[in-house]
Amino acid sequence: MEALTIREILEAVNGRLLGDFNDLDAAVTKVETDSRTISDGALFLPLNGERFDGHAYINAALEGGAAGCLTQRERESYLPGKFYIKVDSTHRALRDLAVWYKHRFDIPVVAITGSVGKTTTKDMVAAVLSEKYEVLKTEGNKNNDIGLPLTLLRLEKKHQIAVLELGMNHAGELDYLSAIAQPDVVLITNIGDSHIENFGSREKIFEAKCEIFHYAKPGAYAILNGDDPLLATLRGHTPGDAVFCGSGEGLDYRASELESDWRSQVSCRVDTPRGTCRMDIPALGEHMIYPTLMAAAVGERFGMKLEEIAAGVRNFAPTKMRMNILNRADNITILDDAYNANPQSMRAAIEVLDGYTGDYKIAVLGDMFELGPLASVLHTGVGEFLGRSHVDCLVAVGELAKHIYDAAAAQDVPECHYFGSKEEALPVLEKLLRPGTTVLVKASRGMEFESIVGYLKSITREG
Repeated sequence: MEALTIREILEAVNGRLLGDFNDLDAAVTKVETDSRTISDGALFLPLNGERFDGHAYINAALEGGAAGCLTQRERESYLPGKFYIKVDSTHRALRDLAVWYKHRFDIPVVAITGSVGKTTTKDMVAAVLSEKYEVLKTEGNKNNDIGLPLTLLRLEKKHQIAVLELGMNHAGELDYLSAIAQPDVVLITNIGDSHIENFGSREKIFEAKCEIFHYAKPGAYAILNGDDPLLATLRGHTPGDAVFCGSGEGLDYRASELESDWRSQVSCRVDTPRGTCRMDIPALGEHMIYPTLMAAAVGERFGMKLEEIAAGVRNFAPTKMRMNILNRADNITILDDAYNANPQSMRAAIEVLDGYTGDYKIAVLGDMFELGPLASVLHTGVGEFLGRSHVDCLVAVGELAKHIYDAAAAQDVPECHYFGSKEEALPVLEKLLRPGTTVLVKASRGMEFESIVGYLKSITREG
């Protein structure tokens, strides 16, 4: 973050200075919302939640090194040498500060949303653009109304392009995030069943995803999944030019001739409006063509050559817990896809496990959340899909995962186990592991299946 003076902060958030501090030229170089990780000289911005009030930690943040803070209410006392800025809402002030700060940088913004694959696509786009440009990208899960402003507040003079992930689970959220990001290029990966509990249908999810266009720059360029039937209906109905990506005939960016070593990479032929190139993708699964094609479209939009794009694809590295391949001793492989799950990503992960080399394949699958009345049917569908694969063993964990277990058992998956909790499953997993095993670990974020991955790592040796 470039330095911001108190004078500039007051202007950006329409705030009022409290206490005796009056040096308006004093500056901060970081904005933080967590008092536990405060940096010296930072601006502490306390947020309010359903179960907490960040204002309770203002003194701790200031005593921990923060130069000053925002606050929604006046204080009984003020620490000497610290500044306090009163605002009507710290949440709104965070948004306003990020938007004001963003306008200091005349760089294009690429914004990415979709039901599945947002983070992978963001990482792939950033990897490609980084071959030619200095890129700011969303880190971790900072894709919401708090994370997006904090990401923009990391902009520095060196950055040439911003690649931002925008998430949502309710109508109106992408409208809010679009107003902050104001994208020049819009990517929508697909329309699936994620958060369908809050929408009722894929059509409503589609409508909510299209909110990303609400505050896009005039004539914003759209890059869309042409194999998705709902997104395909946007042809001719986007604010600016649009290109469509996928494996179908007649698409602008198309992948074909897929090959996989089922150990570490997929390769494919990529056809673009500017040429043809074979690309090696350091990840598994046919679904990886979509982030690759979208990254190619972004790269060409910003003047990159196919050779540069292919090099960026080769340098792609997934975010932690998103199909990370952990090679252990005795030819044991852990497919760590524990970050999140929905029906589409579950099937994609099972396809990866199905094709993976290995003598014995275990799927450790847990609950998928926010599916509403369709939860039982969609979990059953995952179990049926598993039954059509060549997976040797299912370990289902969680209340909803019982539907996966029942369907998989009915489909004659050779070995099926069900447990209500992770703790019950661990001893059985230890017994199941053997040389040559490949084990997939996947569930919704709330299941915290990274603890299972940690356990598997603890009982195996590094390869």
